[in-house]
Amino acid sequence: MTRLIVVLLLTAAPAFAEDGPSFDCAKAESSAEKLVCENAELARLDRQVADSYSAALAAARGLDAGAAEAEDLLRATQRGWVKGRDECWKAADLTDCVTFAYQSRNNELVTQWMLHPPRATAFWACDGNPANEVVTMFYDTELPSVRFERGDSIDTGNLVRTASGSKYEGSFGRSIWIKGDAATYRDPDPDGTTYQCTLVREE
Repeated sequence: MTRLIVVLLLTAAPAFAEDGPSFDCAKAESSAEKLVCENAELARLDRQVADSYSAALAAARGLDAGAAEAEDLLRATQRGWVKGRDECWKAADLTDCVTFAYQSRNNELVTQWMLHPPRATAFWACDGNPANEVVTMFYDTELPSVRFERGDSIDTGNLVRTASGSKYEGSFGRSIWIKGDAATYRDPDPDGTTYQCTLVREE
């Protein structure tokens, strides 16, 4: 009987490992990490972010120029994200905070490194000036996301709830609120200028 139990445990071990997070739960320290180890859905999100991070590292190393700098920045950003996730102990709802931390980080990795093709790409002319262009690439991530391109700047936005249309909020106050072929776009702070934009074309 004892031998049978051991065999069953050994057989089940790979399944448990596959269901767990990407890190060693025996070394979990923060409340966020401990929660991930206890929550199958958060463990899945952790593995998802780990896979996206690995893919982004591979993309950074494959750059023709600035590969080392891009990799260093990506690693630093990931470390900063981990610290931010661990700050969720301050939130009113730890699970909601950790869930959003994982979803938004995965969105950043997918959109900024273009780990898979966007669902659609829209080109917007703002305030009636074709040169005043905003490009948005929409991704079917679990939390729907967008890649903003404006001049030399690139940002990630996440879909938020609104009474009408579709609104994506990015970093430092950047946002776009889309209603049909029209959109209200806001630059990030400290400028924070708002523009009325018209859809030029969609691919």
